[in-house]
Amino acid sequence: QVQLVESGGGLVQPGGSLRLACTASGSIFNFHMAWYRQAPGKQRELVATITSVGSGANAGYEAAVKGRFTISRDNVGREVYLAMNSLKPEDTAVYYCNTIAEALRWGQGTQVTVSS
Repeated sequence: QVQLVESGGGLVQPGGSLRLACTASGSIFNFHMAWYRQAPGKQRELVATITSVGSGANAGYEAAVKGRFTISRDNVGREVYLAMNSLKPEDTAVYYCNTIAEALRWGQGTQVTVSS
C-alpha cells in the first residue's frame, strides 16, 4: 500500500507562513487527496481537498482556512502541498494528508505550532 510522509511543519509566529509537503511512496495520480489536522483534545478534521490530476486538480477548503491556505499537487502524482499564510494560534495542530476517503494508512503527520 502507498505510504504517506508529511513534512514542513514547525514553530511560527502568528501571521507567519509555512509550506507543508506530503510525499507518497507510490503513485497518487488518480486519487482525490486532502489535508487534515488534529488539534490537542480534538478530533481530526478536514482542512482542504484537491481532486485528482486527471479531474483537473480542483481545490476546496474548510471555511476557517479559506483565503489563507492553498492546496496543490505535482503533475507526476507523488506529492501534495499545503501553503499556509496568515497563520493563527488556532491553526496549531498535527497536519496529515490522505485521500478524501481516508483510504490510505495514516502517516506520522507534521506538527504546526503557531505561537508568539
